[in-house]
Amino acid sequence: MRRISVGLALAAVAAIVVAGIGPADSRAAPSRLEREIYSPAVEGRLGLAVYLPADYATSKARFPVVYFLHGLPATPTSYQASAFIARAVEQVGGEAIVVAPQGARANDTDPEYLDWGRGRNWSTAISRDVVHYVDSHFRTIRNRDGRALIGLSAGGYGAMIIAVNNLATYGAVESWSGYFHPTDPSGTHALDLGSAEANANASAHTYVKRLERDQARRPTLIGFYVGRSDRRFLSENIEFDRELRAGGVRHVFDIYPGGHQQSLWTSHAAAWLALALRHLAPPT
Repeated sequence: MRRISVGLALAAVAAIVVAGIGPADSRAAPSRLEREIYSPAVEGRLGLAVYLPADYATSKARFPVVYFLHGLPATPTSYQASAFIARAVEQVGGEAIVVAPQGARANDTDPEYLDWGRGRNWSTAISRDVVHYVDSHFRTIRNRDGRALIGLSAGGYGAMIIAVNNLATYGAVESWSGYFHPTDPSGTHALDLGSAEANANASAHTYVKRLERDQARRPTLIGFYVGRSDRRFLSENIEFDRELRAGGVRHVFDIYPGGHQQSLWTSHAAAWLALALRHLAPPT
């Protein structure tokens, strides 16, 4: 799906969203659990907010999982502000487990979801340790067809860079108002990771050619959007769209009125989550 068709695709999803919710909607809300796991990748404890579908307790089915990465810099409890994702999944009638992992610590507030070395390997923590725990403790669809990785702002960068390096793990990836190379806490300057090779490996732009080949073997939803008034990240989103189109990489991209703000993400959450769920296996 290229950018030319994204408006029609999301308009159709939005129509479903509007038709599916209202004051008479009597579906039960998803239940929220708080978990703390040990992650060898960061050599410490990580919190998880886990939202289960309303019928999880009464069903024997296995469910797809939406992993959601929060923005940075952040506090150790920022992952807990993720209920709007679970509500949006419920609004579109989606049956999926939502998992929001902790992405920062008191002494490490802006790790950019990257692997930095012993005790600070955040990418591995998300793609290996968190996934292993969730698959081991909940009834999940335990393959890439049952996993989406979605993030906003720095979480959007994290989702994209983790997913392009782990397409065997995720069947869908979305970046909401994200960027595609690591930045400083202000989001205005690129981080220098110490070498040209390290900088290239941390940039999603580097993987465009590989994505074309990988998609042929592992069909993947790659989606991203940005606000038209987002002065920090609009231009790079347009650039990444252009690169993917030139490289023949199937993807979804859109630009919406608005800036880098929660109201933008909340207003479009249901449509984009519905899009991701359409590319995952249903409960089975």
